[in-house]
Amino acid sequence: MKPLEYKSSSAEDTLNFAERLGAMLKPGDVLTLEGDLGAGKTTFTKGLALGLGIKRMVNSPTFTIIKEYHGRLPLYHMDVYRLGDEGEDLGFDEYFEGDGVTVVEWAHLIAEQLPVARLEIQLYHEPDGGRKIVFQPKGIRYERLCEEFLNENLGN
Repeated sequence: MKPLEYKSSSAEDTLNFAERLGAMLKPGDVLTLEGDLGAGKTTFTKGLALGLGIKRMVNSPTFTIIKEYHGRLPLYHMDVYRLGDEGEDLGFDEYFEGDGVTVVEWAHLIAEQLPVARLEIQLYHEPDGGRKIVFQPKGIRYERLCEEFLNENLGN
């Protein structure tokens, strides 16, 4: 499946877009987020949390690596930017195979530990101040999720 793109015009638009995706997620889903600093990764995660019914304030787990939030499903929010040794076993697979949704910022830094099936999401700055959000589904579950999400939300 080719990558799917969405143009977000503002942080609020990104938040609302991600909230709609969050409402469709299931236990065991893994999403990876890549993008430059300030591209909207944490804003996107805040939207996912809203879609999962999480009321608590979500912020980047930069110094703790993993933060857990509880709503309709648990959200495991990882920021692996500061990990030094990709080979170190920090038990990520327990989260990836768990009963919640896992979001990994800077996922390329632990590429060898990621599950093969996942939804890769890239966020890019646009010249007009907006963001381009690109979905690259890896595996049947995520291809179907993207098709359903885009059909319901973008009228495709």
